[in-house]
Amino acid sequence: MFRIKLLAAMLSMVVAMAEEFSFFTADSHTPKVEEEVLGWPPEDDRHTDLELPTTPETITVRASIYHPEPNQTDSTPFITADGSRINKKNPKKHRWIAVSRDLHSRWGGELSYGDSLWVTGISEELDGVYIVRDVMNRRMHKQIDILVGKKDRIMGLWNNVQIARLD
Repeated sequence: MFRIKLLAAMLSMVVAMAEEFSFFTADSHTPKVEEEVLGWPPEDDRHTDLELPTTPETITVRASIYHPEPNQTDSTPFITADGSRINKKNPKKHRWIAVSRDLHSRWGGELSYGDSLWVTGISEELDGVYIVRDVMNRRMHKQIDILVGKKDRIMGLWNNVQIARLD
């Protein structure tokens, strides 16, 4: 009985290896590459009935960083204004930001909690997509605060930072 099981196992291994090395198929595994170079906007007349996406409106703001600690937030530093909980070990991984109240829809702005923003003009490490999860003190205007941890050793205040809401 053992010999039959051993023979069956070896046969299944041979079949698996043969399939892996394509002994049973004559097709090549190299992908077919499209030779046509595509540009933007499309120059082809076939797509004239489609609307081209519009460039999102950008807002110029100042940017700074903040740490989840009571002297930079409120008495609950690991809970944002929308109720999200911050990872205590690695706050930066969330890629969350706080916006000044003049930018938030609750106070007449265009941004809301949960909006994804494209941020550029800070640095290669910090530029990118962030989610609005918090608001800043009322004395701040036209500004965003990027959530980072104390261990990240990132400090700074940047002017002329561009933000755009992603749909």
